[in-house]
Amino acid sequence: QVQFVETGGGLVQPGGSLRLSCAASGSISSIFAMAWYRQAPGKQRELVAVVTKLDSRNYVDSVKGRFTISRDNALNTVYLQMNSLKPEDTAVYYCNTTPYGENWGQGTQVTVSS
Repeated sequence: QVQFVETGGGLVQPGGSLRLSCAASGSISSIFAMAWYRQAPGKQRELVAVVTKLDSRNYVDSVKGRFTISRDNALNTVYLQMNSLKPEDTAVYYCNTTPYGENWGQGTQVTVSS
């Protein structure tokens, strides 16, 4: 089972940017859809962005126009470029397949605050 390691989170001011990386322990080239999820305190994990093997992309409405998901199959890595960050983006961000498996990584904390 492939494992994921998320990095790139941190503390950023509103309007700032971050680029998250998800390194997979195995090949992702055959995985149809990779995704980023996030979980804020007291809330359930939500699906944020999806990128398919065909390079189609979908986003939750709240991040459309601000976030960009991409994948580099040669590097077995998925990225999430986050621009114009808002306080409501504060959460722990995870990557996984979609539908998701139980092999969640540790996630990376994103905090948007002044």
